[in-house]
Amino acid sequence: MTVSVAMATYNGAAYIERQLQSVLSQLQEADELVVSDDGSTDGTRRLLDKWASRDARIKVIDGPKAGAIKNFEHAVAACVGDWIFLCDQDDEWDADKYGSVMIEAENGAMLVMHDARIVDEDGRVLKPSFFATRGTKTGLLKNLWKNSYIGCCMAFSRRLTDYVLPFPDSIPMHDQWIGLQAERHGNVVLIDRPLMSYRRHGGNVTADEHGSLGTMLKQRAGMIRALCKHR
Repeated sequence: MTVSVAMATYNGAAYIERQLQSVLSQLQEADELVVSDDGSTDGTRRLLDKWASRDARIKVIDGPKAGAIKNFEHAVAACVGDWIFLCDQDDEWDADKYGSVMIEAENGAMLVMHDARIVDEDGRVLKPSFFATRGTKTGLLKNLWKNSYIGCCMAFSRRLTDYVLPFPDSIPMHDQWIGLQAERHGNVVLIDRPLMSYRRHGGNVTADEHGSLGTMLKQRAGMIRALCKHR
């Protein structure tokens, strides 16, 4: 099986090269890293182009400039591999991430999600387990009510793109949408050990805290509408 890594970037120059190294060191010759850059102004695109000139597995494309969700959608849509790994610009993969996930892929999973240690901008461990912090479990209703899916720890079969693309406009975040659709149409496997460092810093797109009750209810309603409209 071939692998595509879908990375969405925007002004990630501070950490991008460490992430690129951690990903590329594990990819096979037939794999690819698709990077959708959403109009970075901090030198990210220059760094990406430099790395792409040295490694033919890297494919840098112009993002839609419509926010993180659409940027990830753009990256995923451009992938051609049998399995697709989602990848943030500021994290760092452990050396055994690729191999551990692909074992589960070869055993018939539709989506695999692994644990991660949460670190600060300097790599110091803040929390040793994202799963423990979020109470991660599988289950459609559980993850509809309280989402525990996180995109940077997810990889999924290309078959799932038939059910998730294009991302509906009403969803609050793409990772929950992908996870819920995998629950509906296949089997989800959790790897209960950290396989990457999930970096939290002042420039993260996603927030650690939940919004107001009204916002949460609105987001759930949007997700339910999307699930009802899509197979």
